[in-house]
Amino acid sequence: MTDEIEIKKTWERVLNTLLTQERCTINELAEAVSLNPISVRHHINRLELDGLVSSAEERHGVGRPRRVYFLTDNGRERFPTRYIQLTLRLLEQLKGTMPRGMVSRLFAQMAEDMAAEYRTDLEDLTIEQRLDVVKSLLSAEGFSVEWERKGQYFQIHEKSCPYYHVGQDHPEVCSVDQTLISTILNIPAQKIQCLLQGDNHCTYIVPHLPVLEEQGI
Repeated sequence: MTDEIEIKKTWERVLNTLLTQERCTINELAEAVSLNPISVRHHINRLELDGLVSSAEERHGVGRPRRVYFLTDNGRERFPTRYIQLTLRLLEQLKGTMPRGMVSRLFAQMAEDMAAEYRTDLEDLTIEQRLDVVKSLLSAEGFSVEWERKGQYFQIHEKSCPYYHVGQDHPEVCSVDQTLISTILNIPAQKIQCLLQGDNHCTYIVPHLPVLEEQGI
């Protein structure tokens, strides 16, 4: 557990460096976070896989182009910005004027409306094909998503979340992706891991069709 915490701290230092300096080489990052370049490259590779960092070759004086690294839109979502602060203020106002639980219902309704656009195209799809639709929709919203079959269940992993900072103060926002998953699959999705609770990613599970049949669902 300690190693995981240290890794996350290193990732945050790397991401913070890219936020302030915008474009850095591996050596520049290594100097900024006080690690050797080999270690930094290992962390950068993981951050690229998670969709938080990207890279490009850049001309720099005479000689070969150098490779520089920078935050993706998903990477920038991890940091509070003015529009996030505005969203937080709006949610506080909504909670102060609406009945208890109404904000959660608004988020869920928004997800249902998003899914409704696809309902007529889902009727003949297998659950695996529906999972691909879920992945596509959530990716378009800024999530980094993968799914896999685990025994009698499917697991949906959200490795990054565009709502993370909003969710820290308003966890009701989590109902957006959970409702979207449940609506597209037409099966209730159960959350078993959550970024907001310190897990490495959010994970939902849904049963495979034979399990549903056994349960009479």
